[in-house]
Amino acid sequence: MTKVFPLRARWFWAVPFVPALALVLGASAAPRELPHSAIEHDNVPAPMRDGVKLMADVFLPDGRGPWPAILIRTPYNRRSLGTRGYRMFALRGYAVVVQDVRGRYGSAGRFGSIAQEGPDGNDTINWIARQPWSDGRIGMAGGSYLGIVQWWAAVQRNPRLVTIFPMVSGDDEYFDRFYSPGGALQLGHRLIWLHENLTPFETPRLSLASYIDHLPLMNADVAATTLKLDMWRIPLQHPSYDNFWNRLSIRRSLGNVNIPVCSMGGWFDTYVASDLNAFSLLARRGVPIETWIGPWAHNFGYRFMSLDFGPEARPRTRALQLAWFDRFLKRSGMPSDHAEPILHIFVMGTNRWREEHEWPLARTRYTALYLDSGGQANTSLGDGELRFQFGHDSPPDHFIYNPRHPVPTTGGALCCDARLMPPGPLDQREVERRRDVLVYTSSVLREPLEVTGPVAATIYVATSANDTDFSAKLVDLAPDGHALLVTDGIARLRYRMSLLKSVLVKRQTPYQVHIDAGVTSWVFLPGHRIRLEVSSSNFPRFDRNLNSSRPNAEETHMNIASQTVYHSRRYPSVLVLPVIPQLRSFSAAAHPHLQRRLGDMGAH
Repeated sequence: MTKVFPLRARWFWAVPFVPALALVLGASAAPRELPHSAIEHDNVPAPMRDGVKLMADVFLPDGRGPWPAILIRTPYNRRSLGTRGYRMFALRGYAVVVQDVRGRYGSAGRFGSIAQEGPDGNDTINWIARQPWSDGRIGMAGGSYLGIVQWWAAVQRNPRLVTIFPMVSGDDEYFDRFYSPGGALQLGHRLIWLHENLTPFETPRLSLASYIDHLPLMNADVAATTLKLDMWRIPLQHPSYDNFWNRLSIRRSLGNVNIPVCSMGGWFDTYVASDLNAFSLLARRGVPIETWIGPWAHNFGYRFMSLDFGPEARPRTRALQLAWFDRFLKRSGMPSDHAEPILHIFVMGTNRWREEHEWPLARTRYTALYLDSGGQANTSLGDGELRFQFGHDSPPDHFIYNPRHPVPTTGGALCCDARLMPPGPLDQREVERRRDVLVYTSSVLREPLEVTGPVAATIYVATSANDTDFSAKLVDLAPDGHALLVTDGIARLRYRMSLLKSVLVKRQTPYQVHIDAGVTSWVFLPGHRIRLEVSSSNFPRFDRNLNSSRPNAEETHMNIASQTVYHSRRYPSVLVLPVIPQLRSFSAAAHPHLQRRLGDMGAH
């Protein structure tokens, strides 16, 4: 069916971007006359190499083509309000193709491994290039799964794919959607996604509590969706980073990406470390890459309950997309500003954008803060301290970890339903009242301290179990008592040596464990204090370690573990912060490119 739709005020989502668009289009040497309406072609089948047909809706500018095309591929229904919003590009002179991926909604076939998106994306790009309305220059857009499919298409090296604009998409299936860098399962992320997207339509939706506690984890898919799902059970059979994950890793194939990439991510999204990793790997190879990392959750529009980062934090995604596509798909004559890679980071605390050209930053000074206590660091009322210099030998701290009563997830870099697991810099005071949470706090800061980069904790521990977890949270303690989460992570002891192989520990024996606590750009202001929380759970963000020598996904018996954290000359436990030396007062006026981009984003 073919329909014509005009540009009208009902396109409410486009209104906030109009001032920015004027700036973007003003940069073009000779702007083309834009169409006032577009033609919609519904239910257009695109045949894949195996004969399966994937269904799309095609939006064309009203006028004579051919046009460059923008492809959006989604598992979330091409007819959804958010996805159909991309038809705005048709009113800017682009053919727009919005397609259901294989096995979803209007498309035939079986929805399965993420690897299907490479060949299907490649075939769809070839199909678009053959259409009479296409000029053969194709870009891709979208976030989350819609961003992941862009990477899978890009590594196919199709010459017709000119550029991609992925958002909150990461670059590695193991680290982004299934496991932490320390080997714990991202339970909430996966089960909530499966429940919301793969539960049969006729089946009533369940509460999170009705399936998130289910044991064994191996058949929690049935509890969440009523279905046995290979996309749940097979990954759980591969908790180590083995060849199964090698085959699904975009990171290992980024050498095949040679087209310009603009990406976006959020400090409080689970994909952010991988978004930055992709930037770093492409930047080293000289691939044109521009990345924006803001104070955002997986959904850029989500507002945190605890903190407002100000007007400069508002994303202006459509304006940036249009500027990028105009440059690379229309050859619009915009000046080249990619002599070097561009990384825009939002520095939280000072709440300003800053332009960088590498990740991590070369000027980083990795600074150790030593854990110390009199052996009573339990709760925020305990005697745990963080010191910039090692003090003296001190007795270890102890706590009991009971997987029946795990520490509840309270903010952080989360995905994907903020109603069920609210992300962000949430207040940790309630968590810090628990006896199974050790709290170490620095003295009051006299000067601002910028922490930008990967945060880590290296701690010496012992346990009464043959396997257990240890978690670390970096917290900003404000003068008014608010304890805001900055970033966090968790490590499974059986993977303390490598994710490649599980090695159990001996009971009550000290071991060194490295906890990857995520990435951030945060300024601890004068009068604030740095805090580290150490525990053994963060549920349901991560699965509960049941303190067993068996595979955690197959275990049903919950074992209680006695945990010890050492901080002595022999076992010096430390929090390692990527400290950025203070520079002279920053001014966007000194950075013309950044000033122009901030204008594009509607910042003041």
